[in-house]
Amino acid sequence: MTLKPWPTPAGPRAATLTIGGPLERADLPGLFARTCALLDVEGVELLWCEVAEVSADALALDALARLALVARRRGCRVRLAGASEELRALVGLTGLDEVLLGG
Repeated sequence: MTLKPWPTPAGPRAATLTIGGPLERADLPGLFARTCALLDVEGVELLWCEVAEVSADALALDALARLALVARRRGCRVRLAGASEELRALVGLTGLDEVLLGG
């Protein structure tokens, strides 16, 4: 997982979080801890989650929903980048598309 914060020229302060795959349940506490640290220290308003390597499964959906909740509590939006069609469809099926895909 890579965390790279940067300010965007005309937009909110953004950061990218690269989530490698395959995700294992044991990976989640570390993922959440690093995400919280990034959001707290950097004042990030928009978190881009690079999910090209993430499978479209229940564990990924759980992790992404929890990341979105953690981010929202800190006043930050989350957007997915590089999501497979399968992951995008799963996110849409659960109604999280507005939260994770921007509509």
